[in-house]
Amino acid sequence: MANKEGYLIVDIGTGNARVAVAGTDGELWSIKRENVHYETDANYEESIYFNPEDLWRQILKLAKEALAEAPEVTIKAITATSQREGIVIIDPSGKSLLGMPNIDHRGRNWEKDLLDKDLVYNLSGRYPTSLFSAFKLVGVREVYPEMYAQIDKFMSISDWIQYQFSGVPCYEHSQASETLLYDVEHKQWSAPLAALFNISTSIFPPLYQATDILGTIKPEIAHELGINPEAKIVVGGGDTQLAIRSMEPSANDVVIVSGTTTPIIKIVGQYEKDEDQRTWTSRHIDENNFILEANAGVTGLNYQRLKEIFYPNEGYEVIEKELEDATYSQCVASLGSLIADEDEPLTKGGFIFNAPVSHQLTRGSFVFAILWDIACSIYENYKFLDAVSPHTESYIWACGGGVESRKLRQFIANLFGKSIKIRDTFRQASVLGGVFVCNDALGVANKTPELLEEVFPKDHEEFEKLYQEWKNARKTFKQVAH
Repeated sequence: MANKEGYLIVDIGTGNARVAVAGTDGELWSIKRENVHYETDANYEESIYFNPEDLWRQILKLAKEALAEAPEVTIKAITATSQREGIVIIDPSGKSLLGMPNIDHRGRNWEKDLLDKDLVYNLSGRYPTSLFSAFKLVGVREVYPEMYAQIDKFMSISDWIQYQFSGVPCYEHSQASETLLYDVEHKQWSAPLAALFNISTSIFPPLYQATDILGTIKPEIAHELGINPEAKIVVGGGDTQLAIRSMEPSANDVVIVSGTTTPIIKIVGQYEKDEDQRTWTSRHIDENNFILEANAGVTGLNYQRLKEIFYPNEGYEVIEKELEDATYSQCVASLGSLIADEDEPLTKGGFIFNAPVSHQLTRGSFVFAILWDIACSIYENYKFLDAVSPHTESYIWACGGGVESRKLRQFIANLFGKSIKIRDTFRQASVLGGVFVCNDALGVANKTPELLEEVFPKDHEEFEKLYQEWKNARKTFKQVAH
């Protein structure tokens, strides 16, 4: 590995922090991960936050561990990607005050005070809810006015990480799309939206394009990590957009990004909106394209947590083997996913199975039901996306840890009646998207990812009937929730 050149890539998901060292050809030499530590704030009904200084120490620790496995690599560039909608606020001295992840809903109580929701949708490309960054700022202002008064800048988590490495504040366009303060069509901060939320534009950092170079690494950070003091800090972007980049889809392709949540996206060349305001439109990480999206909400997180309960010491291959013995009749699940035409996600969910408990019910039955729930949620949201921007291709791309499950890929193919394709970049798609971004910034040719597998649909009509059963189960849980 001596004398090889590579990149340091930081990826902050909803659940965990990852730091990777990769070659310019996309070879992952090392990757280290830990769970992100969150705390709750009792001053809100539903607020989760993190200490930015703790996260930064965690990133440096993981970086040292990852670099230790690739000691002869010259780090040419560093970039970051992160969960969208999450933000960090800093004061005029550059001190990080508070981190608010995408799952922080401290602004929910003030959603009702926003009067012109149509204007917000038309400019920002998404129906306004407390998921998005502007409401997090409103929540801070209303409960912690002293802290709010200290805010000099706010940044997405990935832009804040790049700030920590470089000292240069910025906001990348795909991340700015998630704030409700950005005019997606015209690619600029929006004074009308800022006025609507009563947020001063003075706290908005300059906008940067993904692949822009912010500068070189701070000398003290280069020294602490023991890396090249000339390493460039490259602007990354939203984790969904970087994952898509590593798949290299064609125009009009649909990509499913199966992580903690599951965005279903289509790359489009113009600003497209849904007259019923069910879809989101964002900037992609390139100069001109947009991302049209429907999002199935919390999906992969359910799978991960059930694995921890039922299969704490076994790998996914054990689960896949046991799934072969499970059937649709044993158990049906509905577990908190989001459907594009619903006002809010399912807040009460569970499993429905026959009583008394059947001897055929196994731990595999519950995982089977979760994967089927994820597949149905994805399919339901895809239909809204297709209604706004028709998708005629016979295949769909998929990436992210969720589609590690071949059973899930088969479920999706069967429901859609389309084949599901994955590339060799699918497992670490957002990290490898960081490699593409660094290569583009430094003028290095990217290695084209290869098709790894294509799963073809089976029994589409039969699966449509099973899908209707799932819809009925979801209605049952929605009634319980209310």
